Amino acid sequence: MTWTTNDIPDLSGRLAIVTGATGGLGLETAIVLAGKGAEVVLAARNPDKGTEAERLIRSHHPNAAVRFDLLDLASLASVQAFAERHLATGRPVDILIDNAGIMALPTRQTTVDGFEMQFGTNYLSHFALVGRLLPLLTAAKARVVQLSSVAHRSGHIRLDDLNYQSHYSPWPVYQQSKLAMLMFALELQRRSDAHGWGLTSVAAHPGFARTDLIANGHAGKPGLFARGARLLEAVLSHSAADGALPILMAATLPDPTPGGYYGPTGFQEMKGPPGVAVIKRQARDTDVAKRLWTESERLTGVAYG
Repeated sequence: MTWTTNDIPDLSGRLAIVTGATGGLGLETAIVLAGKGAEVVLAARNPDKGTEAERLIRSHHPNAAVRFDLLDLASLASVQAFAERHLATGRPVDILIDNAGIMALPTRQTTVDGFEMQFGTNYLSHFALVGRLLPLLTAAKARVVQLSSVAHRSGHIRLDDLNYQSHYSPWPVYQQSKLAMLMFALELQRRSDAHGWGLTSVAAHPGFARTDLIANGHAGKPGLFARGARLLEAVLSHSAADGALPILMAATLPDPTPGGYYGPTGFQEMKGPPGVAVIKRQARDTDVAKRLWTESERLTGVAYG
């Protein structure tokens, strides 16, 4: 039996934070969560897009409790400021969806803090965000969702050069960031169990969803690769709304598998009904996960305790 948004329970009284929620998968996710009664924080970097996203969500759900809050994942100072605003309210966070990301930048760029842009934005800042919000997440026994990708299948954690200071290549860097997100979800669950944090940590991927992520990255540039990507998109992709379904499933299932992974169940998990996704062997390497965690704490300056 296919899971749909009709299976999502009433979320009234729950606070959900969705990063990158002013467009694409994040916006589609936020629309549904708001429609189910959750109070939704659109955590993103562009206030103008935030205003437009609020307006769009309210056009679907006039009584939606939704608001924009500034979060620039290319800046650890912005992550800290965002977390401090929420910590000051003391309001427990029931659902955190670490959705925002960038893909396959043609040339190496860096964040404000000097991290390679994809690794810093997709992974390190989300690692820091969860760590800084941990008191509010544990207070709610929260659901924490990391966005991975089918790209994790070819990923490798380059522990000796996580920020690709040498031999930068768009796709291996993207693959590493998405493998890191999946490993983070699994390791977070292990540490929650060990320390009694009470979290349910899961991951999801959207398959091949039609969003601006592709257009803004390497595949969006003119050339043979871009033409091939567009051809594959026409055949194998699905809408952003369909791509958001595994994310919503991971975020709202009443009894998810702790450390579970959700995605489309069609051909190669590119599209299709949401369900359990395949976790490749390298994502289950607990030794690498521990080393990545230690290095992430060092790089971000955020210790989970």
